[in-house]
Order: sequence, then structure tokens, then C-alpha cells
Amino acid sequence: MLGGGLVDSSLVLVGGEPGIGKSTLLLQVLMALQRRGVSGLLVCGEESPAQVKLRAQRLLGSADGLRVLAETRTESVISCLEEHRPAVCVVDSVQTLWSEVVQSAPGSVSQVREATGQLLRTAKDVGVTLVLVGHVTKDGALAGPRVLEHMVDAVVSFEGDREMPFRIIRATKNRFGSTNEVGVFRMTGDGLVEVEDPSALFLEDGENLPGSAVVATLEGTRCILAEIQALVTSTNLAVPRRVGRGVDKGRMAMVVAVLARRAGMSLSECDIFVNVSGGLKVEDPGTDASIALAIGSAWRDQALPEGVAAFGELSLTGQVRYASHAEMRVKELARRGFERIVVPARNLVELRGSKDVPGSIDLEAVDNVRELMRRTVG
Repeated sequence: MLGGGLVDSSLVLVGGEPGIGKSTLLLQVLMALQRRGVSGLLVCGEESPAQVKLRAQRLLGSADGLRVLAETRTESVISCLEEHRPAVCVVDSVQTLWSEVVQSAPGSVSQVREATGQLLRTAKDVGVTLVLVGHVTKDGALAGPRVLEHMVDAVVSFEGDREMPFRIIRATKNRFGSTNEVGVFRMTGDGLVEVEDPSALFLEDGENLPGSAVVATLEGTRCILAEIQALVTSTNLAVPRRVGRGVDKGRMAMVVAVLARRAGMSLSECDIFVNVSGGLKVEDPGTDASIALAIGSAWRDQALPEGVAAFGELSLTGQVRYASHAEMRVKELARRGFERIVVPARNLVELRGSKDVPGSIDLEAVDNVRELMRRTVG
């Protein structure tokens, strides 16, 4: 996910909501590096060494050889790094560190900035790779000043619902590699386990019901399939509700407006609920057509034909516009057994000229949302 591994003397900032699995994954990383002969050090400011040992034994069966430093004073941490010179050091978390130079509480903007600055200089001088765990705000942004993100070499974010088993880890900044890669993991009793086939995790085989469609969304350089569900019901409220989980509410409202104005659907007196199964968050514009199919299927109370899927971006004029990486989407849909795929007209030319698209797939081109609904929902 970092594009080849950890770079010597670099700083990596890992952020995510409390309890999502940051400490668990980094503990697994340290133990895995140790088995390969790479020395590591865990600086724990939020847990005692005994608590870290218990978790290591529960997840990995053993904590032998794991070096732990229970310290929050920045100068003490730096002295330890200069003395022992580990190859990799994990600081959990940077918000617990405090420096004698700054007269403010740990976790404040000035303390976080000063601690990171001192660790940055030490990492470059000593040659240690530092991984800093950072808290996030209730909006999901990294807590502390934005300058913190500019100081480090890579920023890694954890995404996912704590109530769901999966986690998506992506690099939002990487000076030494691409930010187009993502890691998909499942949280288990033995820690985080890599998911080799994410589509199988989010797309479960079941009965084809009204209001259900398959969305092919891009996550980094891979395509993931998931089920998107919609419920359309009449309401007596003056302002109908538009509730979306896993989809951008603004984009969902736009799709509803386009369906009402360009496809002739009477949605102004209906509550509309949209959900992406498994807790996946879909932000890809090419998934507009799938959202529209789910809403249209629910409104007509008619299931989509078996083995049918679609992708494409909807414009405000009602056109189904070009979607990027169409080949990747078609290949993943074909792998999961879909035989008829409705695509934007501009994508059809490149898909027919591609050798990677299976010849058994029936590709249909559409120009606008009205034609999309007519060919699928009816």
C-alpha cells in the first residue's frame, strides 16, 4: 500500500477513529518485521507494557523480543532512539507526547507540532523509520495542525465502520510512492487479516429483490463490487427525507433530482433511503448509474433482471457520461458472473477494442438516464 515498503529515515503518520485497529495493525507489523530480522521499538503512551504484552500474546501467540518503551516525554524518547537505534519505531500516539520546550498540555497544537518536529530531525539524523499514530476529529480529519501532515513523508488513513469487520487503509499522501493503492483487511480475533478478494466480502449471493443493484467502485487501482440497496416509500412529511449511508448525500440528492426531472419518476413525495452493504463508502462518480438503478428498482417495486449491472456518471442534463477504468469494472463484473452490462456510449468503443474484455459479455450502450431505466427496470 505504501508502494514498496517503508523508506529509511521516513515519517509515516497513521490516522483513524478510536478502536478501528491502528495499534493492532502496527503491533502486527512490528512483529512481522522482527521475524525478518528488522529491529523495532514500540513507544506506548496510551498503554502499559503489560497491556501491550497481553494483546501481543492474544493476537500473535507470543511477545518474545518485542521492545516496548512506556514514555511520553519527547526528549526521553529521542534519547532512547539515539542510544538503541532501532530500524523502525512506532509511537502510539503522537498526541500523548509532551516536550519541555513547550509549556502547554499534551495533545495541544503546539505540543504536537514540537514533538513531531523533534522526532523528524532525529529520524533523519539517526536513520530510524518512524510511524506515528495520530488521533482524528469527529469529522474524520487528523487532529492537530495541518502542518503536521506537511511535515511527514506519508499519511495513512484507516476507514471503515467499527461495527463492521472490514477495514480499508489508504495513503492520502506519499512522497516515495503512489497514493492509488489501498489495503483491505478483515478484523478478526487474531488481528487484521488481508482480504484477497474484497468483492466476495461486500457482495453476498442472495435473492434478487427490488431496490437492490450491484455497484462497481474503484478503490485505488482495484475494482470492488458491493450491493447498493434503496428504499422508496411515500411520506406525509412536508420535506421528504433523503438518507444515505455509505454514499455522499449531495451526490445522492443529485441522482434523485435527475431521476425526477429527466426520467419522469414522481419522487417529490417519497422518502428515499440508500445504503451500501457492508459499511463500504462509495465516492466514485462512475457509480451514479448503480445508485439510479437501485432507486428506480425500489420505486417501481421491480427487481433488476438477473445478471445485469451498470456503471457511468450522471450529468444534470440526464446524460450517462464516460466512466474511467471501464475495462477494470467490466472484468470484475464478469468474474462475479454478470453477463449483461449497461455502459455509457463513449465507453463502448474502447471496450469493444479491448482484448481483456470477455467475449461472452453482452455490452449495451446508453446515452441518457431515461434509456438506462427503460433497458433495465422497464
